Amino acid sequence: MNELTHLDEEGRVRMVDTSAKLETARRAVASARVLMTPETVEAVRAHRTPKGDPLETARIAGIMAAKRTSELIPLCHPLPLTHIEVRATLEDSGVHIEAEAATNAQTGVEMEALTAAAVAALTVYDMCKAVEKGITITDVRLEEKTGGKSGTWKRERAGDQGPEAG
Repeated sequence: MNELTHLDEEGRVRMVDTSAKLETARRAVASARVLMTPETVEAVRAHRTPKGDPLETARIAGIMAAKRTSELIPLCHPLPLTHIEVRATLEDSGVHIEAEAATNAQTGVEMEALTAAAVAALTVYDMCKAVEKGITITDVRLEEKTGGKSGTWKRERAGDQGPEAG
């Protein structure tokens, strides 16, 4: 993959022409973590956060964000999403977010899944910042994708920190 697909012959940024590509079923899963103190976790668990339920609000925000990805990421194609699901699970260390997106299109839905996970994480922060300012958002990453020319990719679970890991 030596060709720079998002640059024209004169080096200017462009949106890739996908019109010659076949529409195929595409699916992607992304995740994020929101780390917080045990006191903040307990406030979420006990429904004592001033702005309301951060988990449900994050789910809705993630779904809305996935649908608007092409408005946020300059060279993303607008996609007709056929499915988007955002799960926000309270854990001892904070909130684990998982976002799944699907479409039948000419390009993948990785960015939609990543956008959903990232915005859901930001929403948890926003909903909980009155309780704790030191909340950390971490590990926003693609977990798996299927469909298209490159086929299936799945992150290795055991200690995998991503492509740069040693």
